[in-house]
Amino acid sequence: MYSISKETATIKTRDGVNLVADIYRPQTTEKLPILLMRQPYGRAIASTVVYAHPRWYAQQGYIVVIQDVRGRGDSGGEFELFSHEIADGEDTLQWLSNLNGSTGEVGMYGFSYQGMTQLYCAISGGGALKTICPAMVAYDLYSDWAYENGAFCRELNLAWALQLSAETARLKQDLHAYSILYFASRNLPDRYIPSQVEEVLRKYCPSNFYYQWLKHSENDDYWQQLSPSNYFENVDLPMLHIGGWFDNYLRGTMNLYQKMTKKSHFQQSLIIGPWAHLPWGNKRGSQFYSTNANNDINEIQIQWFDYYLKGKKNTDLIPKNIKLFVMGANKYIFAEKFDGQNNINFYLNSTGLANIRDDDGKLINDNIENIENSEDTIVNDFWRPSPSLGGHYSSNAGSFERRELNNRSDILTYTSAPFTTDLTIMGDVEIELYVICERETFDINAVLSEVREDDTIYNFTQGYKRVKNHQQTSTKVTFKLQPTCYEIKRGRALNLSISSSAFPAFNLNQGNPHLSDNFDLDNQTLTLTVLSGKNYPSRLKVDGVR
Repeated sequence: MYSISKETATIKTRDGVNLVADIYRPQTTEKLPILLMRQPYGRAIASTVVYAHPRWYAQQGYIVVIQDVRGRGDSGGEFELFSHEIADGEDTLQWLSNLNGSTGEVGMYGFSYQGMTQLYCAISGGGALKTICPAMVAYDLYSDWAYENGAFCRELNLAWALQLSAETARLKQDLHAYSILYFASRNLPDRYIPSQVEEVLRKYCPSNFYYQWLKHSENDDYWQQLSPSNYFENVDLPMLHIGGWFDNYLRGTMNLYQKMTKKSHFQQSLIIGPWAHLPWGNKRGSQFYSTNANNDINEIQIQWFDYYLKGKKNTDLIPKNIKLFVMGANKYIFAEKFDGQNNINFYLNSTGLANIRDDDGKLINDNIENIENSEDTIVNDFWRPSPSLGGHYSSNAGSFERRELNNRSDILTYTSAPFTTDLTIMGDVEIELYVICERETFDINAVLSEVREDDTIYNFTQGYKRVKNHQQTSTKVTFKLQPTCYEIKRGRALNLSISSSAFPAFNLNQGNPHLSDNFDLDNQTLTLTVLSGKNYPSRLKVDGVR
């Protein structure tokens, strides 16, 4: 076992800014590869909320470098969200290519912002970078991070803005502002942001990004200038992609993986566990996924780095293509591609009481011509909006029992007959609804759950969409839910819940497409009608393996 030393080093960027890093070195005369993490939360943390400590990685025979990005921790300059990461990443790689005691070859790891810095370093084209392991990232910042199907992800974006702003206030020694922001982060404002909080948030929010993101509600030039997707044309490296079924950025992980598999000359492997953004473990929400769901990413990453930075061929843990945790079966499987063997349609139908009786709404796997027309209407009340519960877009992510929630009269529920054989849903889940609303802009929240033998109901995937420019006539609305992999056992059933809000995960939309935290006194209710049957074939479409 190596003895590990720690030192602090500073580099100067091309524009004269000092970037500070901790270097963990195994005590050996052997030249070793480098593992780099660039992060904005103070380098002492080093993403240990999900990864082993850098000392553990150093013990495996690597020089580990944890660097504060510009304007964070002890690094100089001003932190502007994502703006300097390409150039600063290139300067960092150039420095590491000549690091004393190293081979000059670099691999990167980290999740969230630390995953994004990997993408920006790859874009920089630094020749020292040989492989990356991006976890839980946005390939397109607009659609993979800030917005979901046109709806602003308010709860998670606000929580992050408060955290970064509080840290900025602390670094600038404004302890009064820090305390306001810290306590707001512990008790997130829901319907509006108090003026005292908004004042310091606007003052210390890096790049004022929270309000910039609200302002840029379409995927315009603002997003194009920041998104990795617009700079990735010439990037090609072996990549280990890591995601979680309940992570809000799974769309980004999947989009990056699919983009790279189409063009790359190198290995692209994908691992998805039953995890939220953090922590990564065997329990999420109210569900225990067995010890099979334990976090083994550290060991897998070391084998990955051993292969690509040391030339070792012992890669029994690394999936050749895809490794997916099958919720319900509570085991990992290996797959060549990410989809089921066939599409299965479940058509919606009811007697018009799908929001009143839990036995009225049906999911019917039959010829649409055999299904009578029906309609269900719900009203979203500004005073009592249908809430968000778990899933991937709540700060309390995961799977929860939702029968009581489904009993609300502002939520439509449709349930299939119990399955006679096991069904594994793997891949995309799509909703196609025919709807009528009196508003030009409205939201649709869809949650897919399993109904168990004891009649408990547990969500396993969901999706949200903001519909704009609606003309008050019947409109077909189609959108995808979060990708998933779930085995439904024989005797159990599917349940689809539909509402027009998921509050406070998303802004409470009152018909104004630009509404953020302001009240609309004229729009206190929103009425939504879902049509179904042979003339209006509203349906749930899943990729299934029987």
